[in-house]
Parts: sequence; C-alpha cells; structure tokens
Amino acid sequence: MSRLQVVSGKGGTGKTTVAAALALALATEGKRALLVEVEGRQGIAQLFETEALPYEERKIAVAPGGGEVYALAIDAELALLDYLQMFYKLGSAGRALKKLGAIDFATTIAPGVRDVLLTGKACEAVRRKDKRGRFVYDYVVMDAPPTGRITRFLNVNDEVAGLAKVGPIHNQAQAVMRVLKSRETAVHLVTLLEEMPVQETVDGIAELRTARLPVGRVVVNMVRPQVLDATDLERVRETPRTALARSLSGAGLGGARRGGHAERLVDPLLAQAGEYAERYTLEQEQRAVLGEVGLPTHELPLLAEGMDLAGLYELATELRKQGIA
Repeated sequence: MSRLQVVSGKGGTGKTTVAAALALALATEGKRALLVEVEGRQGIAQLFETEALPYEERKIAVAPGGGEVYALAIDAELALLDYLQMFYKLGSAGRALKKLGAIDFATTIAPGVRDVLLTGKACEAVRRKDKRGRFVYDYVVMDAPPTGRITRFLNVNDEVAGLAKVGPIHNQAQAVMRVLKSRETAVHLVTLLEEMPVQETVDGIAELRTARLPVGRVVVNMVRPQVLDATDLERVRETPRTALARSLSGAGLGGARRGGHAERLVDPLLAQAGEYAERYTLEQEQRAVLGEVGLPTHELPLLAEGMDLAGLYELATELRKQGIA
C-alpha cells in the first residue's frame, strides 16, 4: 500500500473527515500515521476535539490496537524559513526577512513555490528515517486542496519550471515529484452521490491521469441508508390507494373507512415514497457514472448522530472493513 495517501474532494463532501478516518484506519495494529493539513483551516483539530495544531508534529489520537496518529498543520511561511535554513543557512537572517514581510510576499507572488513547500514537507515526512534506518511514519495522509485545484497543487514540477530552471528550488521540486509520481503515492477522491460532486470527481480523475499522477480510489461519503429497493418502489407504484389504506389500518394506524385516519396518511406517504424514488434513481445513476472511471469505490455511511470523535472511529473501522486501509 502507498505510504503517502492524498485525499481530495469537492468542498462539502467531507474530505477532511475521510482523511482523518483514513489516518486512524492506517494506524491500527501498532502503525504510526501522520495526518497533514495544508490549507490552514484547522479542520483536523476540530475533528479530534483538540487545540489548534502548531507547525510541529503532535500526537492527537491512539488507534485501535495501539497505533498512533500524529498531525501537522503546514504553514507555508514557516516551511520557507526551514527551506532557507536548509539550503542557504540564513538562520536569523531568515527570521529578519519574515519580520519584513518578505516571506509572505514570496509565498504569495509565487504560488508554485508555495506548493513546493507544502508538498515538500509531506514528502520529507514520507522519506524520513530514524537512527535505526526505519521509517518514522508508516503512512502519511494529506488533507489536500479541493478537486478543482488538486492536479495543479501536486504537479509542482511544472509549476516552478518557469521560476527556476536550476538550483535548490528546482532540485526540491524534482525530489517532490519523484515521490508524488511513484508507487509511494495514491490520490483518493471523496464525493457524494450527487451530480455536481460526481462530475467534478470524474473531471479530477481525468486531470490527474493526464498529469500522470497516481489515482487511488473513490470514496463516496455520507451515503444515506437504503430504505426501499427498486422492487419495493415498483410495488408502491402498483398498489391501489385503497389497499394501502387497508394495510395501514391493519397495522393499527386508524380506521379504513373513507376519510378515516389511515386514508389520510396515504397521500403524504405516497409523496414521501415519490421523493425517495427520485433520490434513489439519482443515486443509482451517479453510482453508474462512478463505475465507468475504473477505480475501486468505497461508500461511507451518513452518521445519524452527526460527526464527532466516536463517529470518526466508526468511519475508520468501516474503511478497514472495506479494505482501503
């Protein structure tokens, strides 16, 4: 399994939640996973009900079986200071540049450099080894930018090509791309069973493939439970109103006489069944669209109680059951 797991998705699909659950799932049975945030939203801290993440790796959870999940919120300015120290040994001079606003200027005016810094930090964590020559982290999970920006974000070598043909920035970009375009990396896309997220997912997969970036799996999030299947819906359409009223009455929901309580329930129940049938048809159509992209697809349930830490562990368990981790 790839050691760098990149999670993207259209806004509102729950990509941060899926990334967090994936990190927990991968850390099960004594493994160590690093969960990386690159957008500065502190979504990971909120999910794990902890304080805002600093620019340092911090343990935030223990996975089933004794594994550990660490988290890191990458700050582009601080990453640039690290970079300047690493390649140019600027030290206090780098900190002086930050005070003058030069760091913010550099990361804003050259977004390709910003992406090199963000992805480079994650790739460094993938390659890092301890004194005994073992990888510090078994897996690194990146909560990446949305689908519309993911290919450009990951394809940093092309982004900086016009900025630096040679030198440390160029070399750093190439080192990052060696990881991102290798079997060490898998890019997963999170979607909902709705037309716009699915179409954006399909488009994102095509862009990633064109850029020769390694696409992993599709995760369909917040799937509502199936109450009726196609056979049940057909039976509802074919059953006469009077028969429905009698069935309701037989179930103790009022008399079957005309105008009785059971009969008054028929119209709202049929309306509800019609809405469900429309949604069921739409979801089946979107499943068919996703099936055409030729990737493994996994579905995570919509949690009725909402998302909390317990729910996150529940989703992690589901991911392991489905073989994604």
